[in-house]
Amino acid sequence: MSLPSRQSDNTGPSHDLVYRALRGRIMCGELPPGTALTIRGVGKRFGVSMTPAREALRRLAAEGALTLSASGRVTTPDLSIERIEELAAARALLEPELASRALPRAHFALIDRLQAINSSVGEAVANRDAVDYIRANLEFHRTLYLRAQAPAMLAMAETAWLQLGPTMRKLYSRLNRSEVPRQHRSILAALRVGDEPGLRLAVRTDVTQGLRMLVG
Repeated sequence: MSLPSRQSDNTGPSHDLVYRALRGRIMCGELPPGTALTIRGVGKRFGVSMTPAREALRRLAAEGALTLSASGRVTTPDLSIERIEELAAARALLEPELASRALPRAHFALIDRLQAINSSVGEAVANRDAVDYIRANLEFHRTLYLRAQAPAMLAMAETAWLQLGPTMRKLYSRLNRSEVPRQHRSILAALRVGDEPGLRLAVRTDVTQGLRMLVG
């Protein structure tokens, strides 16, 4: 990942660059659960002063992407079973609804785009690259959900993805995947024929079946 250029000490552009870069890394599972982060380390990593580094960490902690202990230690979350179940339930409610709202706008070009992204998921599986797998998988879902034109709902879904990012990395090592998720094919098939109940079921199954392995 390329580093942003060094910015001034205010919390404007430099803070936003650090926040977005760290947010992407956490969401895609680049940082395993329990990874410690420091203001100094983040500042050095991204070439910024302590002020924007501190603000980026504070903002991510407010979103639940980072855990702040009583001693001030900042880490990526190591989620409890109860928290995983809660986030899985949130995804199971939000994402089928987003997919349903996207269905009327699911033209052939979108389906072709989703098929291409699914090929990238397959490449990540073949390469056993957990981060690329999570990134491509999220891109598949986000590309579909953008068609729902429901930005508030999508923001809530992305918050769940963000909080689950490190956990998804742990899950990938357990799954030992050798093929693309079957439900992606079911999602594409439902989109092609306009099958709304089938689409809802495929999305709900896709976003929850893996997480169940962590709590089973």
